[in-house]
Amino acid sequence: MSGVVKIDIRETEEELKALLRKKKDATRHEKLQVLYWLKTQAVDSVLSAAVRRRETSYYRSRDGCLATLAGGIEELLSQKPPSGRPRIMSPETVERLSKELQDPEGFSSYKEVHQWLTSCCEVKVAYRTVHQWARYRLKGKLKAPRPVSEKQKPGAVEEFKKTVISN
Repeated sequence: MSGVVKIDIRETEEELKALLRKKKDATRHEKLQVLYWLKTQAVDSVLSAAVRRRETSYYRSRDGCLATLAGGIEELLSQKPPSGRPRIMSPETVERLSKELQDPEGFSSYKEVHQWLTSCCEVKVAYRTVHQWARYRLKGKLKAPRPVSEKQKPGAVEEFKKTVISN
């Protein structure tokens, strides 16, 4: 029969209930909830557990969700390492860059940030990556003043600010 669970849950109902109260993480809580239902025979198949939770993910990925019970509840609830490529900059480097961006002296261009990363932190990254990290992730603002025309009279900006009509 499809979706019938053929595993032996070693934990008692009380242990599962205690774990349910402790776990605040949504995915772990859902896994424990399904285990508790299977142990108390509130559901008889993974499909009925999915219907009860109003999700079909248990039924579709029953191997991924419940097959890890062979290793015990510790393996089911353990944190799995993140898949994919690790970040190019370590958390320490990101923290140093964040502090440097908050410095009043700061950087005047993203090219300076790029050079600082390669020389001080020995991190080889593309310019685009530096721009993304500095501008959007770390919300850093570069400390370069806007260019001013050479023809502009000294004091013209202050004079203009005084004569602006407020609405």
